[in-house]
Amino acid sequence: MSGQLAILACGGQLPVMLAKAHPQALRFSLQGIPHELGDTTQVHQIEKLGGLFKAMKAQGVTRLVFAGGLARPALKPAQMDAKTLTLVPRIMKAMQGGDDGLLRTVITIFEDQGFEVVGAHSLLPDITVSAELRIGKPSKIDVQDADRAIAILNVLSPMDIGQGCVVAGGQVLGIETVQGTDALLRFVGETPAHLRRDAKGVFVKAAKAGQDLRVDMPTIGPDTVAGVVAAGLAGIVVEAGHVMLIERETTLQAIQKAGLFLIARSL
Repeated sequence: MSGQLAILACGGQLPVMLAKAHPQALRFSLQGIPHELGDTTQVHQIEKLGGLFKAMKAQGVTRLVFAGGLARPALKPAQMDAKTLTLVPRIMKAMQGGDDGLLRTVITIFEDQGFEVVGAHSLLPDITVSAELRIGKPSKIDVQDADRAIAILNVLSPMDIGQGCVVAGGQVLGIETVQGTDALLRFVGETPAHLRRDAKGVFVKAAKAGQDLRVDMPTIGPDTVAGVVAAGLAGIVVEAGHVMLIERETTLQAIQKAGLFLIARSL
């Protein structure tokens, strides 16, 4: 595809990976939303989306990738420009629902301005976990726990809830909500031993039904592995082709060192 690419940087290592792979891309960020690109970005207020659109268009941007975790910022109505004010009803309505609905609205807003929103996985084709990836071997109980976690996520995902679930010995130890994966794994690690039965447990990560994978595709990375280890789990199962593997070599080495298994499955 032709046209100038822009990276809208949010939290995590994904913006760094994209900037390294696409050094010609312009870098933008929103004031108050942390990112790892240092002072290399053009910073704009989220209340002044009109200014952001104008700056992107002036620099020839035609394609845009949202990179990293996008938190729900606190909006300051008194600082909004005219363009943002016209978008407030759509944004506020979307914020009453789940993350998927909000993110779809954000994508549509940028598309309405003439920008093509692309997924990070289309710019980093090797970042998604393929079905061939397999480290270690889950036990029969681990496979059963993974099956149960997948079934739970399949039921919950139409409600726009969860990209992750932990099951041990058939017992549900936690479901990922708005707090994210790290919080889920910390919570699981705090579960008393008498509630965990005899199995270590499995963490399953998958996209939600109907999720637009151009934004907020599920990810795992070194922090995920550390959380799984701290929670005392046996391994990780991810949805093949729908989960990104951040810092691939570091993550895979950490999994092997910890004696965990990592399996990619089509769900």
